[in-house]
Amino acid sequence: MTKDLLDMVEERIRVGVTTNEIDEWVHRETLSRGAVPAPLNYGRGQGRDGIPFPKSICTSLNEVICHGIPNNHALQNGDILNVDVTCDYLGFFGDASRMFIIGEVPERTRELVEVTRECLNLGIEQVRPNNQLGDIGHAIQKHAENQDFSVVRDFAGHGVGIEFHEAPQVLHYGEPGMGEVLRENMIFTIEPMINIGGYECEVLDDGWTAVTKDGTLSAQWEHTLLVTSSGVEVLTA
Repeated sequence: MTKDLLDMVEERIRVGVTTNEIDEWVHRETLSRGAVPAPLNYGRGQGRDGIPFPKSICTSLNEVICHGIPNNHALQNGDILNVDVTCDYLGFFGDASRMFIIGEVPERTRELVEVTRECLNLGIEQVRPNNQLGDIGHAIQKHAENQDFSVVRDFAGHGVGIEFHEAPQVLHYGEPGMGEVLRENMIFTIEPMINIGGYECEVLDDGWTAVTKDGTLSAQWEHTLLVTSSGVEVLTA
């Protein structure tokens, strides 16, 4: 379902569309399929004055790393946008995000988006029984840093299933042969957040929106994965 929702966004997104409009599209379509948008009202006590997340999706624009809140900002030529969709369907959660390039962007910006997607795919290649979480993080970190990008440390992938966020925590950096051993039937996300500048971030006063500390661009791609007996199944592909 998350793939279908992101495909819908890809068909409609363009210069002039607001992130609130994207949120409304996904909200309506999610409900029409008998599911619930999991971010809406998630995390009571976390936002400013304890306010839970107020929208149905996260829209992270340009220097926003993650957890951007949809608003009336109209997309402009040269923007990059991550749309993060999580659905609760019959008590089971699926989580995916995708980058969108709006109009024309500099070559380095396009490289950021593409390298981040490559990082996700390299991480997925490490998912199989008896590998370890550090193998995933190392593959991502090595590729990003080889292209002179940085890997965000403050946010990670996570287990997902009957809860929005479960164990294990899936770091996008690390050393091979370290961390929890992967076992058949584990389900978790890989969602590398890669920056053009430094990896440091800060959270805005709304208590949710995480941005790059140096104001440089950030990109993210995400899939939900199942460890199978012989490797991996990408549940949100």
